[in-house]
Amino acid sequence: MFLSMNWISDFVDLTGLDKMELISRFSLSTAEVENEVFHKGSDISGIVVAEIKEVADHPDSKKLHLLKVDAGDGKLTDVVCGAPNVKVGMKTAFAKVGAKIGEIEITPRPVAGVTSYGMCCSEKEIGISDDHEGIMEILDDAPCGTALKELYAIEDIIFEVDNKSLTNRPDLWGHYGIAREFAALAGRELKPLDCVDLAKYDGLPKVDMKIEDKLCQRYSCMQVENITKTVSPVNMRIRLYYCGMRGINLLADLTNYLMLEMGQPMHAFDSRKVEKLRIKRFDKPFTFQTLDGVERNINENTLMICNDNTPVAIAGIMGGLDSEIVEDTTTLTLESATFDAVSIRKSTVRLAHRTDASMRYEKCLDPEMTVPAIARFIKLLTDIDSGVKVVSALTDEYAFKYDTVKLDFDKKFVDRYTGIQISNECIVDTLKSLGFEVKLSGDDFSVTVPSWRATKDVTIKADIIEEITRIYGYDNFEINTADAPLYPVRADLEKTVEDKVKDILVKRYSLHELHSYVWAYYDEYKALGIEVEDNIKLVNATNPNIETIRKSIIPTQLCQVKYNTAFAPDFGVFEVGRVVNGVNADNLCDERKMLAVTLFSKTKSVEALYLELRDMLAVVADDIKHEELSFERIEATHSYQHLKNLNKIYCGEVAIGEMGVVHPVVSKKIDKKAAIVYAEIDMATFAEIKNASISYSGPSRYPEMEIDLSFVCDMYAPIGNAIKAENCDLIKNVSVVDTYTDENGKSITVRLVFSHPERTLTKEEAMAVVESIVARLETVGVSMKK
Repeated sequence: MFLSMNWISDFVDLTGLDKMELISRFSLSTAEVENEVFHKGSDISGIVVAEIKEVADHPDSKKLHLLKVDAGDGKLTDVVCGAPNVKVGMKTAFAKVGAKIGEIEITPRPVAGVTSYGMCCSEKEIGISDDHEGIMEILDDAPCGTALKELYAIEDIIFEVDNKSLTNRPDLWGHYGIAREFAALAGRELKPLDCVDLAKYDGLPKVDMKIEDKLCQRYSCMQVENITKTVSPVNMRIRLYYCGMRGINLLADLTNYLMLEMGQPMHAFDSRKVEKLRIKRFDKPFTFQTLDGVERNINENTLMICNDNTPVAIAGIMGGLDSEIVEDTTTLTLESATFDAVSIRKSTVRLAHRTDASMRYEKCLDPEMTVPAIARFIKLLTDIDSGVKVVSALTDEYAFKYDTVKLDFDKKFVDRYTGIQISNECIVDTLKSLGFEVKLSGDDFSVTVPSWRATKDVTIKADIIEEITRIYGYDNFEINTADAPLYPVRADLEKTVEDKVKDILVKRYSLHELHSYVWAYYDEYKALGIEVEDNIKLVNATNPNIETIRKSIIPTQLCQVKYNTAFAPDFGVFEVGRVVNGVNADNLCDERKMLAVTLFSKTKSVEALYLELRDMLAVVADDIKHEELSFERIEATHSYQHLKNLNKIYCGEVAIGEMGVVHPVVSKKIDKKAAIVYAEIDMATFAEIKNASISYSGPSRYPEMEIDLSFVCDMYAPIGNAIKAENCDLIKNVSVVDTYTDENGKSITVRLVFSHPERTLTKEEAMAVVESIVARLETVGVSMKK
């Protein structure tokens, strides 16, 4: 939000103060100010009011005119001008020879063969609006030669406040609220708003208005007629432009001006089109055309402003095209209202249309501001157009009132929280400067929070401490070491395991940790041929690309790998992140924390990379849980999974996740020549597994016996299961020493190491175990290689 120091100075006298220093203090104490501050008008000089005395066509151009202008220096100056709106007697902004507009200095210059001694300027060239359709026409009574910067408030300091820092401060969405902060910081008095006394219109008839829905908190309105002027004063248009808005017409500009000044959105209806104001919702959906000409779908949850039963505006968001102010509008019905903040927020999201008004309504505006805003509007309108006539009394329905917030505390409470000594007088002065009502009895304070801070901002005693300290100045605090007890906190088991896993993957295997959002990105998934599976969706999502929450991290990780294929020929990434798989028994999101690992290689085979990932996970399980991993082949259920190379991972007897090869179609879209494998592990399940006990035994003094067995089998799992089922204490170690594939299929060679702690084993003892293992395997269709 852009803010004008000239505007702020209307409400607080900043004479003699360093305004840049005040802006810096405001940023430290109240709301973050963006880095760049704009010094508007400081780069222009030498522009004066001049009257066009003669207009002639250029002999060699159909668009150019030869002018003689009176710039107040006792002579007529020859000027060449191409603006279409030039006319004799018109006063305009004239840049004399030697004038500066930005980095441009005006000098005598030949234009189409005729020398021009100056330039007639448009408002855009001066930097006070976007109007470049013609030269500026000055309607105010000003003698020729008057410096334009003396006639209008062109010089100003504009600074921008980050809107996010104002989210909890609805009172700061207008210049008057900002001025209150500057007054407190500068120790100056805040001037009251110059408003009319609406009580003098009490004898007039009221507007036919009724609130029919609880989503409208307060609705105030008045009717005015005999409006003759349509153009806003130049200074008003300059302020609007500097603060990011464009001039439209007098009535629209006034509502925008009041919104920027007081933070209270207003709307002006053409009274010819609005007779019975009703604020309500409708039972059935319908379409409605807003001021921007867009047809919008209105549902039964959207609050509408109606002329009896005909919608004329979307409450708190935008007016309708049929009731807008037009050129021949002479009577208006003025609306100043507050609505339920949550309702407005939901409607803007649903309609995908946020406006300056809705942004303010979303912040819980103070209902007490609706009437002062009308009083201020009437004051400004009557000052500009003296013939205006108010034809109704204030019509005001106050349906919802916020509770008055009162907070009691003592001096010890302030001292304990701040850690410094702030006098009672300073506390009282600070709070009163911010609009709080303060009663002091000894060292006991009783504070009543002003209505504009009580809607959602200041609710507890700690909030009062913040008000005191931020105005006192955080940089004025003395640096002291705080005395506070520190108690040891046992780390959460799941977090401890998570940290150990990360350490292993980073330190031992040099994997890169990633962080991603929980969305199933539709566009990115589609590019890889991955289906976005049906899952929990974000209601009223404005972007369908981030509508669905992911069930797995792997598709997200594959998208990230796609963007990094040029990083290195071989790399690995991992992430510990969140996924959601539908809802649980409590109808809440079934959220799980998962470890996802993906390996990418242009130099290794799929098999080698797959075994590398297997070994990596085995080390993680062994180091942390002292358990071995086992694997069980499962069927693919997701579009990114390979149809055959997919296994469930077991740590001990507990299933902890899945490990697989990326589907060839997906893999080719990432890189045609690369191998890509992945694994995903449930961190909560893995963390809950009890650590296996570690037993130690000394090596046998007797010789070991090694026997190699080759089996015709595609997978090791049946072989490992058979050896494990034998449960023989004589087997001290099992390892896969070779795999071989020929026309007869694949064979796996396993080496069994036998040993006895107290004697030398006989060959017969070892072979008995071997024969039992072979027999077990034959029952499941696995035979010895011949």
